[in-house]
Amino acid sequence: MSQAAIDRPQANEYNEYYSRYISLVPQQDILLTLERQLPETVKLLRNVGEDRGGYRYAPDKWSIKQVIGHLADTERVFAYRALRISRNDSTPIEGFEQDDYVLYGPFQQCRLADLVSEFEHIRHSTLDLFRNLDPQAWTRRGVANKNEVSVRAIAYILAGHELHHRKILQEKYLAASAA
Repeated sequence: MSQAAIDRPQANEYNEYYSRYISLVPQQDILLTLERQLPETVKLLRNVGEDRGGYRYAPDKWSIKQVIGHLADTERVFAYRALRISRNDSTPIEGFEQDDYVLYGPFQQCRLADLVSEFEHIRHSTLDLFRNLDPQAWTRRGVANKNEVSVRAIAYILAGHELHHRKILQEKYLAASAA
């Protein structure tokens, strides 16, 4: 489906916590942003050697593999939220505890390359969902994790979430692990 530009969400379309992610997203088409940032993140991650996947920049921080697993899990959860809300499902959607998802995820036993590939596939699926929304679906709102959120806010949150973690990976994991 052909899409008109999706306006940036207003502050009343999401919990203030997510401003930290949305503020990272450039002023351009959100679908184009989601599409263009993926190869940058994938390239960054594919340049990490398999032996570095377990690296943590501090003992209490996630490993590189766990960060990638977190990106994949979050993308799935938020895309599901967008699907439900876009289809006008008014049933409140429960939150998820990201630390438990990482703790109980199998990420440490997975190959780094497989985790990167999985994230890449999930993002393509998310893009397919967003590309096929009609204009009215983008502004629909629902309740997720006890907070009102619009579909377009979810798209911006996902883009900003990836940018946030990419920056952390570059600055705290990869720069430090190369030293």
